[in-house]
Amino acid sequence: MTQIDKSKPVMVTGANGYVASWLVKRLLEDGITVHAAVRSPDNEQKMSHLKTAANNASGNIKFFKTDLLTPGSYKEAMQGCELVYHTASPFTSDYKDPQKELIDPAVKGTANVLESAGEVPSVKRVVVTSSCAAIYTDCIDTVNAPGGELTEEIWNTTSSLKYQPYSYSKTLAEKKAWEIAKGQNQWDLITVNPSFVLGPAMNANNTTSESVSVLKMLGGGEMKMGAPKLGVGVVDVRDVAEAHYKAGYTPGAKGRYITSAHNSDFLELGTVLLPKYGDKFPLPKKALPKWLLMIVGPFTNKLFTRQFIRNNVDIPWKANNSKIKRELGMSFKPLKETMEDAFQVLIDAGILKSK
Repeated sequence: MTQIDKSKPVMVTGANGYVASWLVKRLLEDGITVHAAVRSPDNEQKMSHLKTAANNASGNIKFFKTDLLTPGSYKEAMQGCELVYHTASPFTSDYKDPQKELIDPAVKGTANVLESAGEVPSVKRVVVTSSCAAIYTDCIDTVNAPGGELTEEIWNTTSSLKYQPYSYSKTLAEKKAWEIAKGQNQWDLITVNPSFVLGPAMNANNTTSESVSVLKMLGGGEMKMGAPKLGVGVVDVRDVAEAHYKAGYTPGAKGRYITSAHNSDFLELGTVLLPKYGDKFPLPKKALPKWLLMIVGPFTNKLFTRQFIRNNVDIPWKANNSKIKRELGMSFKPLKETMEDAFQVLIDAGILKSK
């Protein structure tokens, strides 16, 4: 049981990120002082939404310049904090060197933050943003899992540097976190393992989130001939922020938490938007056949290898979210609300334009 004092500051790494921004807002609204650990604290474009959130809340925000690959760069930001949130990790499908761009920042960055936590005596709890990608690589893994669904006991064993390196980076980073946690007894570790995070970006024009890329594909016409029935778990970004908040401040929280609201697929993500946006945007209305994807997929997107299509398209994705509901009292927003709110933010930002 770890009781965290709300009068003490809290450090959030990658504080201007997609999930982290909503977490920072939640903490500020609760009157908590946030130590925002970011790469470029002077970049007004990337920080202004956090300053606005602080101006509208009772909490305070302080910015600290940090870097995942610079040892010790988080120690100043951690001073006086009992609770540390490590959310910073690259999430992109656009990389040339997966070792350098995905694995190293994820694994070495996690080690850097957690080792620093052991050198700052005030730290009692570390919450790491992991991913369901540390539990599975492809939808076929969820079908093959005991009972046909993902649980917190399962680890990803099918990704590698050559196949799905993003999933591999999340698996190695979380394993590194648990290894460091087991080697000390000063602080306890909790991991939040979200599925695919969607919902409104607080800083839509300055986010590199893969989630925004998918929304742009759905609304921009790239899937107007049809969307693949690619199995995916979905969760609202605001719910993921709330899950982090609860993981930090629930004394009995422990271990890993699958944070996923809906067992869905890419076609459903498009069709749920049809009632509100179908007449203005070229949204997908039908499934793209698997055989067609096997032919054209590899030419349209480097991720759509034949192995990936075989293991994910027309295969259901299923995870068990009972632990987070039971232990942290989480409930989740409906898929329609998540998708409509996410889509509207991109329209308002001028990123998506109606036909």
